[in-house]
Amino acid sequence: MSVTNTSGRRKTAVARIYLTEGNGTITVNGKDHKEYFPTLPLQYMVNQAFIVAEVTGQFDVKVNVAGGGVKGQAEAVRLAIAKAIVELEPLRKPSLRAKGIMTRDNRMVERKKPGRAKARKKFQFSKR
Repeated sequence: MSVTNTSGRRKTAVARIYLTEGNGTITVNGKDHKEYFPTLPLQYMVNQAFIVAEVTGQFDVKVNVAGGGVKGQAEAVRLAIAKAIVELEPLRKPSLRAKGIMTRDNRMVERKKPGRAKARKKFQFSKR
């Protein structure tokens, strides 16, 4: 029985997953993934790595995800699942890479700087 655990990140969301051979159940923070991610695009995003790698229904996934928003969490879960699939079956990597699933999207909110209203916005200038 193959078991692998990996992590995926997106913005400030971090997903830790445990992938085991099974019948395709995905549990996110103790809930079914369809309950945790209520919209169809988010559910598709979570399952996308399985669909592209053509291993739908072969693995059970237990996910612990924290931080960020719902979409960032779904993308973090997708990356973690893709990394776990590649760890078990390295030949699946080119198809996942071609769809852009293996790439970590590292865009984050820029921090606020001192002396500024926001990250880049300046306070209004007054000559007099």
